[in-house]
This record gives sequence, structure tokens and C-alpha cells, in this order.
Amino acid sequence: MSRIAILGAGAWGTALALSLAHQKRHELTLWAHTPSHAEAMLATRENTKFLPGFALPEDLHITHDLQQAAQDHDILLSVTPSEFLGDTVRAIAPVLRPDHIFVSASKGLENGTYRRMSEVVASVAPIRFATLGGPSFAKEVAANLPTAIVLASSDADAAQQLQRDFSSESLRVYVNDDVIGVELGGALKNVIALAAGVVAGLELGSNASAALITRGMAEMTRLAVASGAKPETMAGLAGYGDLVLTCTGSLSRNRTVGVELGKVAEGVRSTGAALGLASRLGLEMPITREMYAILHEDRTPQEAIRLLMTRPGRSE
Repeated sequence: MSRIAILGAGAWGTALALSLAHQKRHELTLWAHTPSHAEAMLATRENTKFLPGFALPEDLHITHDLQQAAQDHDILLSVTPSEFLGDTVRAIAPVLRPDHIFVSASKGLENGTYRRMSEVVASVAPIRFATLGGPSFAKEVAANLPTAIVLASSDADAAQQLQRDFSSESLRVYVNDDVIGVELGGALKNVIALAAGVVAGLELGSNASAALITRGMAEMTRLAVASGAKPETMAGLAGYGDLVLTCTGSLSRNRTVGVELGKVAEGVRSTGAALGLASRLGLEMPITREMYAILHEDRTPQEAIRLLMTRPGRSE
């Protein structure tokens, strides 16, 4: 049995808590950011705000005391939005121990610094670290539908322990040591998913959608490899797998934002950071550049598509 604190009671955090609780072999606590959210879940035994329709088992502890949750558990599964990860780690830094394992399930880049989540965590506290990625809609994980994910860590012992702890009949967990690839796969696919939503919203057809996903994957791979990732990681669950799901699945929030261009999602926040990182590395990312122009420079989706389609010819 492992003692696991899930830090973040959004849809994804709640789904992971339910998946772990279904195994009936861990001591689990779900931390909510606000007292009112924690109290509502305690009263109803349901996360009606972010993941309605799924009962929270009685042996899943719920709290809004962040430091206590971290202090009382050995594995800290962080599922906060990427923009709040630094604040979360700083808040628990006084109670972190050498034996803690910190698992990031946040898919994004830090605005301004362009840092990956492992870099954000390392800047606050030296701690055993792993990152979680792959194609995984929260509702399907909560419903115990078959899902495959990947956990990356440079700490082989931590990776093996997490693989044992997270694996179940409905959740298959692969491991690798490519933290950079898994992190960038999760962050960059959100940007391409926004573009896929634009293609769907303009009703440009299946040909355009397939081209967008394929060329988007090429952009993601260029940036990831230039940052130190392995190409094979981008061809796996954290790259192609997550990209295809997020670009085509009806449950994707980032694709929905691409269609509506109204709500806030990780893809919106990650677009500028991805473009900044590409510029720092001297890379061209035309799809990302046009998504940034749509979001921040008042470029119309129609004009962005026209500019992409009329770029000078080149080899694939």
C-alpha cells in the first residue's frame, strides 16, 4: 500500500483519485484549493463542480490543508494547472522529505520563462520527480475505461514503484526516462489541438484535419528533439497518442476552444510559451505562430489558414 496525495481536485485530479481508489490498496487524500470546494465534496461525495456523476468513495479522504496532505503522504501527484504549479511546490516546500516522489500531471509550459514543469519544481526544491502523459480523457479514466499512459522519470526506482502503484485492469502504465519528451508532448499537443479546433470550426474537411495533425506532429517533434527529447517518445503515447486524442476527441477542451475561441485552456496559455521556446532555439513553427496570431494579434482563422497554405514549397 502506498500513501498518495492528489494535489488538485479538478476533473483530471478527481479522475486519477478515482482510478487509484478503485484498486482498494492505497491510502488516498484529494486536496482541493478552496475550503468551499472541499466541503462540498465532503457533503455530497461527488465533485459536482468539475466531474459530476462519479461517486467519491468513503475511504478517499478530502482536505483543503495542502501542507498536511503533503506531509502525511509519500507520493505527491500534482494535478494543478501548470500556471499554479510553482506556487503549489513553494507552499509544500517546508514539509518535503528526501523520500517524497513528486509526480506532475500538469501539461503546460511556464509563461515568460518557457520552463517545463520539472524545471519549475527543481527551481524550488530538489525532489524525486516523475511526469505523467499520454492520451487520457478524465471522464473515461474515472469510468474505468481502458486507458494507456506513460510515466517518465530519471529515477528508475521511482518509475518502477509508480508503475506498480498506478497500474490496474483499466489503466496500463508504461515507463521511460525521457522526462523532456513526455513533458513537451503534453504541452505542445494542446497548441496543435487549438488549431485542429479551428479547422473543425471552419468545416475545412478531413483532408485538412489529417494534414494539420501530421504537420503539427512534425512541429512538436522538432521542438522537443531540439530541447533534448528522444524522437521515439514523440512517436509514442506522450506524443502521437495524446495529440490524436486531443485533436479528434469530442471531450477535448483544447479542441473546443479552437472551435469557439472563447474559453481559457492550457493550449491558450502554452501557445506563447511554445513560440518563445522555439524562437530561443532558432526553430520555425508555422502552425504555432498562426495560432498565436489568432489568439493575440486579431488574425482571423481564415487568414491564418490561407497563410499556412501559401507558404513556400519545401521537402517534408
